[in-house]
Amino acid sequence: MTAAVASQSAGPRRIRWADMGPFIALAVVVLAGVMINSSFLSGTNIANVVTRSAFVAIIAVGATFVISSGGLDLSVGSMMAFVTGIMILAMNRLEPSMGGYAIVAGAGIGLVVGALCGLLNGLIVTVGKIEPFIATLGTMGIFRALITWMSDGGSIPIERSLREPYRPVYFGDVLGIPVPVILTLVVVLVGAFVLYRTKYGRRCMAAGSNADVARFSGVSVAKVRTTAFVIQGLCVAIAAICYIPRLGAATPTTGQLWELQVITAVVIGGTALRGGKARVWGTVAGALILEVIANLMVLSNMVSEYLVAAVQGVIIILAMLAHRFIK
Repeated sequence: MTAAVASQSAGPRRIRWADMGPFIALAVVVLAGVMINSSFLSGTNIANVVTRSAFVAIIAVGATFVISSGGLDLSVGSMMAFVTGIMILAMNRLEPSMGGYAIVAGAGIGLVVGALCGLLNGLIVTVGKIEPFIATLGTMGIFRALITWMSDGGSIPIERSLREPYRPVYFGDVLGIPVPVILTLVVVLVGAFVLYRTKYGRRCMAAGSNADVARFSGVSVAKVRTTAFVIQGLCVAIAAICYIPRLGAATPTTGQLWELQVITAVVIGGTALRGGKARVWGTVAGALILEVIANLMVLSNMVSEYLVAAVQGVIIILAMLAHRFIK
């Protein structure tokens, strides 16, 4: 079984109609958008949709590793808020002595904190032998409580002197391509390479396919799954780096319900929630589908934008039913 998983994930991957499902669904949703509102395809709106989907897409790439290895992380939204708050506090503290370089230092600190948060989740699951659902449900509450305590129930704004030099990270572009989109493409390309072309990627899917068989084959399932959680934490930190200049502050509600969007994007993208199967590019398509639907709800006025989370909940249920039917 492990050999089969390894051979499936190694080398050129044969494209099947099942793999094209998320992209066909994305095309259908876009077509519906054009029919509902003619301004949907305007350059400004498309750039807005793609840029706003970058945060969920980046985090969802990390979630693809976790889920494909047989895990689950419900803490990503709260972790996003916590990492964002730590980064802003670090930047504000370093700004008097480092000036604009405080942004770079704060980003580095954010990556370290994100990796440590992921490591904490991974160790609780693998060393503590607690189910991922329960473990990350606990850390979700811890991270959310910490950001609420740090902000004293309010917000943690970034220093005004840092807002202008930090602004291009979200609002800037390179050759007309928004910077968050470029960062998303880099994360996706690296994630796809690691998952499909490296030994770790093959072991990751082997661990998710059948942990016992993977152990008998010499794979350290605990190490593989812990590393997947660390990758998840790093992806959350990268998303936080892009997110800060958008609003310029961290609040207790930052990243709220993002775990629902992330898991939905991964499932829509074709990654099996039970593990052993991963579709990185499908995950990106899933994130775009969610953002396009949210955008259409705003443009059409057919459904209240306050029901976006309800619609996303319906989508993940339908996606799971579709997976069950196909199986």
